[in-house]
Amino acid sequence: MNIAIIGAGNVGGALGRSWAKAGHSIFFGVRDPGGTMTKAPFAVGSAGTACLVPDAVRQAEVIVLATPYEAVPDVIRTMGDVHGKIIIDCTNPLFLNAEGSLSLSVGSSTSGAEEIERLVKGARVAKAFNTYGFENFVDSSYPGYGDAKPVMLYCSDDDEAKEVVEQLATDLGFEPVDTGGLGMARSLEPLALLWIRLAMRRGRNPNFTWAMLKR
Repeated sequence: MNIAIIGAGNVGGALGRSWAKAGHSIFFGVRDPGGTMTKAPFAVGSAGTACLVPDAVRQAEVIVLATPYEAVPDVIRTMGDVHGKIIIDCTNPLFLNAEGSLSLSVGSSTSGAEEIERLVKGARVAKAFNTYGFENFVDSSYPGYGDAKPVMLYCSDDDEAKEVVEQLATDLGFEPVDTGGLGMARSLEPLALLWIRLAMRRGRNPNFTWAMLKR
């Protein structure tokens, strides 16, 4: 696939590098393609091509949003025509509350993904790759657990978007799990917050994922 990844930070860089290894063509949409941050070997180089956001979008069938959530409205305004394209939302609407802990800025009656869908008229939105840190996109392998694989929970109202997410999740070594329509992002975004909180407690690190045990 031709994939535009909007953002070349930790998450975007890890996804792009791993998908490039799987044979996909990666276009990193960034504000400054020649900037020092963009030139980091982690993000570009052999993993893909850095270009302006509208140029990346124009060349791709699939667009991956990997920016901070608060940057999404400005990013969408720069993307240009996205009608018919598949947009995978990897963001989480996180903010620091008054006592300094992380919370979600939207939830219960809506989700970040649903708000994004309202902004991208004519595009097909899926929520995925938001429930773990970038470390698990660099390497999803957890040997020693038999046939159990880390799961990638996702949702969308569009069947083709779901098929694309399933393929991309499989390419990263995850077992894709369809949770339903895009409204299920109201559950997946709090799950990301839970993962973050667990990763920071009692000396834990980001090297853990969810898995599904089946009889």
